[in-house]
Amino acid sequence: MATVTPATAADRTGVSIDTLRYYEREGLIGPIRRSAGGRREYTEDDLFWIGLVTCFREAGLGIADLREFVAILRAEHPPHNRVAFLHERRAALEQRVTALRKAMGILDEKIAYYS
Repeated sequence: MATVTPATAADRTGVSIDTLRYYEREGLIGPIRRSAGGRREYTEDDLFWIGLVTCFREAGLGIADLREFVAILRAEHPPHNRVAFLHERRAALEQRVTALRKAMGILDEKIAYYS
């Protein structure tokens, strides 16, 4: 199984090495494999999970939400639990998108007014 160094994992996922360690400490990724010398070695699966966690963070999910989702996955809950979790978070995200669109509309009106 091919692995990459923390620096390469950080580069490929767009997050810092500190963020990788934080995600691991919080139980959002991993456990990360270690070399005989104790260095972290990230697999393609780890990189996928880092990308997923990063996407969810960018979508506004908090660490507590991510911990809950990881717990649902690791406990092998039925798929409907996973789907329900994701539907709830999607609905919250949709509300944020609506609020952002409204704010952008107001900003556009002000820009037009002051131009």
